[in-house]
Amino acid sequence: MMNQNRVALATTFVRVVVLGVYVLIPYSRSVVSPISVLRRRKCYSPFTRRLLSAIPPAPICLESMAEEAVLGYLEKNEEISDSGKFAEEKGINHDEIVNIIKSLNGFRLVDAQDIKKERWVLTPEGDLYAKYGSPEVLLFSAVPPEGITREELQEKLKSSIYKIGSTQAIKNKWIEMGKSQVSRKVQQVDDKVRSLLIQIQNGEVVSSEDIDALKRRKLISSQIWKGYSVKKGPKYAPKRKKVATDLTRENLQRGDWKELEFKEYNFLAKGQPTEGGCLHPLLKVRRQIQMIFLQMGFEEMPTNNFVESSFWNFDALFQPQQHPARDSHDTFFLKEPSTTRRLPEDYVERVKRVHESGGYGSRGYGYEWKREEANKNLLRTHTTAVSSRMLYALAQGPFAPKRYYSIDRVFRNEAVDRTHLAEFHQIEGLICDRGLTLGHLIGVLHDFFSRLGMSKLKFKPAYNPYTEPSMEIFSYHEGLQKWVEIGNSGMFRPEMLLPMGLPEDVQVIAWGLSLERPTMILYGIDNIRDLFGHKVDLSLIKRNPVCRLGL
Repeated sequence: MMNQNRVALATTFVRVVVLGVYVLIPYSRSVVSPISVLRRRKCYSPFTRRLLSAIPPAPICLESMAEEAVLGYLEKNEEISDSGKFAEEKGINHDEIVNIIKSLNGFRLVDAQDIKKERWVLTPEGDLYAKYGSPEVLLFSAVPPEGITREELQEKLKSSIYKIGSTQAIKNKWIEMGKSQVSRKVQQVDDKVRSLLIQIQNGEVVSSEDIDALKRRKLISSQIWKGYSVKKGPKYAPKRKKVATDLTRENLQRGDWKELEFKEYNFLAKGQPTEGGCLHPLLKVRRQIQMIFLQMGFEEMPTNNFVESSFWNFDALFQPQQHPARDSHDTFFLKEPSTTRRLPEDYVERVKRVHESGGYGSRGYGYEWKREEANKNLLRTHTTAVSSRMLYALAQGPFAPKRYYSIDRVFRNEAVDRTHLAEFHQIEGLICDRGLTLGHLIGVLHDFFSRLGMSKLKFKPAYNPYTEPSMEIFSYHEGLQKWVEIGNSGMFRPEMLLPMGLPEDVQVIAWGLSLERPTMILYGIDNIRDLFGHKVDLSLIKRNPVCRLGL
């Protein structure tokens, strides 16, 4: 008896597992469901019958139904004039019909022509009006024949209904709005707006004047319906014959390859797009500007040190230690290492002297210069710190004219918004030679910016601690139809150059601008955070072409 129970229990377990596997097998268009086979053959015990009764039948293949409906209809008729009406007559979803028509058209079994119809649908606000009535009618209904005060009327209605309803009711001359009292001017009104919206909901025709009025109130919106008209194609057949895409070993063994119809190769089809590296817009513009500098005979300065001492960043540029830019609100100072240990002592002494008491024709700033301020480490606020190092190195040997440029990152403690970041890129160019004047600077600027596609320039006097004279650079933006500031420029002061050891007849002309601003203009980007930083959309990098800068 015990053995019989064990056998029955094992048999039941196997049946449940097998049926579980059958249930988990997904229903497929090309594979017959095992459950349906069991049902047809009825080869199961009462136990299996009870389990099968709880399993729903396999779903009908809508795709095959749609295909049979389209091909079968064309077998007896010339054309399906409207796929939408056809889908409604056959009780099949229009999307299924559209998918089948596209597939059959691709295999030339049918010829399909696009149909586009414009129809009007209610907006969410229009739906509310159609359901509850227009605000002007609701407001009119809330006004009793004897009138009502404004305050009482506002309490009875929502603010949005009161605002819209009062405007429309006054426009329709339904009510009179006094200083404190609201009264009716007519005794009865029809809700024409609601009636029109219900007509549109039901697909009825509405006059163009009424459509315009509803559109102005944003109660309806246009919707384009797309469908097809279908005729027999050059390869039409009442039933699509499945074409083979591969010649298999089984086809050769069975010999049925002779009857197979193979799918034609499309040699014009494009393959999968290859994934490759893409240059960031900043890198593209940087490379173009770099090429302009090289064409003009400039050599690049080493800008690999993001950390600088206050001495090279400020003091060597004749920028006083009380200057607002040296405050922690504008500059990132380092905690570790907080100070530098290596500075050229003789040069430091000359810089200290010119700050405190002047020299070289200058009175200086007349304050007590502090070495501990100059020793503080910071994230460089401009690449001019690199220029000061390069000019000092140039002054240590026999003088030779030089043209230097740099394009690299700088850091400032600024509030982040659509036009400012705490880190950005600065472009800087300088020429060191004898006998240079402001006229040379203006000529070089015209040459440089014309290669960027900016031919209309004008200059405005400005102030910089380390340049005199100084000029702001403006270019006329054809798209914006106005003058836009694009950079700053000037001639380095003698108080900066002569303590380095450069000859007295040597002048340095220089200019600078950001890399981000011209890039944003060239690529039509209005928020700097979309161009640089962790929020940049990678698709922006992939889809943007190489920029030519108007060359």
